[in-house]
Amino acid sequence: MNTFKKAVRLFGQFFQFGCFTFGGGWSIIAQMQHLYVEKEKTITSQELLDITSVGRSLPGIMIGNVAMLYGYRAAGIVGGIVCVVAMVLPPMIILSFITYFYTIFKEHIWVMNAMTGVRAAIVPIIISAAVNMVRGAFRFRPCYFLMAAAFVLYLFFNVNCAALVVMGVVGGIVICEIQERRGLNDHDGNAS
Repeated sequence: MNTFKKAVRLFGQFFQFGCFTFGGGWSIIAQMQHLYVEKEKTITSQELLDITSVGRSLPGIMIGNVAMLYGYRAAGIVGGIVCVVAMVLPPMIILSFITYFYTIFKEHIWVMNAMTGVRAAIVPIIISAAVNMVRGAFRFRPCYFLMAAAFVLYLFFNVNCAALVVMGVVGGIVICEIQERRGLNDHDGNAS
């Protein structure tokens, strides 16, 4: 498939993602997980997790970075630009419309009730994305312990995110080195 056709296809997909970006970038990650990992199988959960991790690490809006990275992976620079533009267009159109009629929407009971329902639907979507990403993310069982430790350190001890990243890098290298020396190449602990 040539670059133009890929770009058109990506535009349609990311435009659709942009139409359902309630709850922030994580809802788009859930949609990408469903489409690209589960349905089309064009990337793995590990690759999506890597793209998301890099996207979160870069300056700017996480989901814009993720869209650019995935688009670049799929169709080069043109694909990256197309994905970002397509994802941004629907919210821009919707926000322009809402801004124009803000006072009417702000006081309309049906609109406020609809927004409450949307917020309630976002939580399971985000949880689903997180569970699916973690499920296929790690090659070795000790990585789950490392993830839990980072979660506890961040949530209960306010450890700086940069320190957690450094600890994760060191822990990941140590775990992989130990497991590979043992000849274990899967997270179940079975020799392959």
